[in-house]
Amino acid sequence: MAELLLKEEAYKIVGVCMQIHKTLGMGLKEVNYKDAMEIDFLESNIPFEREKKFTVTYKNQILRNPYYADFVVYDSMILEIKSASMLTEAHTAQTLSYLAVSGIKLALLINFGERSLVWKRIIL
Repeated sequence: MAELLLKEEAYKIVGVCMQIHKTLGMGLKEVNYKDAMEIDFLESNIPFEREKKFTVTYKNQILRNPYYADFVVYDSMILEIKSASMLTEAHTAQTLSYLAVSGIKLALLINFGERSLVWKRIIL
């Protein structure tokens, strides 16, 4: 059986998100959860970049508007944060596009908008 990519790191991130959801509950704006994540990442010594900028190219030209990842953690995982009533295929497709643009192989799509935290591992 193949080993999960960044298994321990992803487990730690999901644990942080569960604690945030338990404390703040559902229904806040995405930015509120991102602010809480930043606090917990600092306290947990999880290396991260918030709103990391990635360029998007088309026909070998850099497009005017870059993509900003909600978080890049451990220099090797994208976190896409949502506060929606439910995750959709469009959220998954968006996250896959972000992986393609960034060159990163793993993303966690995390939704704080439901009664319980919902998360999904997405691998390019």
